[in-house]
Amino acid sequence: MHIFLNALGAACASGFTYIRNVIPHLSACPGVYTSIVVNEKLKRELPDAPNVSFLDVGAPAGAARRFWFEQTTLPRLLRRTEADVLISAGNFALWNSPVPQILLSGNSLYTSADFSRDLFSRREYSLLLDNLIKSVFARRSVHWADSIVAPSSSFADELQLWTGKRVVAIYHGFDKNIFFAGGTALPPDVQHKIDSAQDALRLLLVSHYNYYRNFETLLAAIPILRARLERKIRLFLTCKLCSQVNPGSYRAEGAADMVRQLGISEEVVELGAIPYRQLHHLYKACDLYVTPAYTETFAHPLVEAMACGLPVVASDLPVHREICGRAALYFERFSPEDVCTQVLRAAKSPDLRQELSTLGRNRSLDFSWIRHVNELLALATELARVPAVQRVSPSECGRDIQAVGNVS
Repeated sequence: MHIFLNALGAACASGFTYIRNVIPHLSACPGVYTSIVVNEKLKRELPDAPNVSFLDVGAPAGAARRFWFEQTTLPRLLRRTEADVLISAGNFALWNSPVPQILLSGNSLYTSADFSRDLFSRREYSLLLDNLIKSVFARRSVHWADSIVAPSSSFADELQLWTGKRVVAIYHGFDKNIFFAGGTALPPDVQHKIDSAQDALRLLLVSHYNYYRNFETLLAAIPILRARLERKIRLFLTCKLCSQVNPGSYRAEGAADMVRQLGISEEVVELGAIPYRQLHHLYKACDLYVTPAYTETFAHPLVEAMACGLPVVASDLPVHREICGRAALYFERFSPEDVCTQVLRAAKSPDLRQELSTLGRNRSLDFSWIRHVNELLALATELARVPAVQRVSPSECGRDIQAVGNVS
């Protein structure tokens, strides 16, 4: 079977993580050949792999120009490569694809009312308009594809409610051998900041700065925790609260001002981006992983934290409960007081932390990139068997596809 993987839209950290992990397993599958189109930045980070070819298509930058490029150029490439199935990995599908198409949908910002309200409250009107326009094409893309795949049952349900179409849930994976293989130590300056906090409660949030990860609720909780704890507290961030060094269009200055106004500059430690191969050292150096995100589709850092035995305190989202189960404590996503309550519960109980750690390590074993790729290929095989004359039109596609590998 020949898979054509369109990864031009994999432009953020989660996209990098996905492509980096699925390519080796696609490469190792007997009888499977993969053609993949990626942006130049991601291509430089991917090693050569047997049975995988990277196509140089010269795609333009910018979402709108890339979308038009995909719609006009990819059909010709699909015919030229004689691919059997197209997998669109960037939330947007190809209209009237010449081959069966699987859409990987993993962006909850298009369906999140909280995100729209947040943008409006920040007066980010251009981002709000951009998100609304993209949400229109994201919704239409669901109708253009033959099958739609979401990374969790919670988000699959959300998409199905939003579009009225059947959505397949196939968990994203985790490969502990790759994750823990990096023997490179943390940079000396990062290690020094961690070592300087040996007597503090060390909280960790792994993310570049964006609005939907809800940094502000966690920042507002820090002075309350500082007043109630009997020791120091440090919150380590894998980003800088500075727009110039932050990916995307999110303005970090408001969060930086909040840190200064709350007087928590000593407690909030901006480490900057940490290479993937070094992340496990950082997780293991901290006491609790805390995420106040108000919308998510899967949340890879939760699985990474659990695999490292780091207890998790997370906002009470359906997807967080689905991914972590009993291996986390949960708080109301916009309540700094509730953040404090749950963090203090874990901080004051070594037995609870040990229980969460054990449950988390066990839960992390349920996520596998090999399983993800196998279930995705099973779905692709089913679609490839459908004769071309029996394929439904873009407006009807996906209605009768069976949910292969559904984890709900």
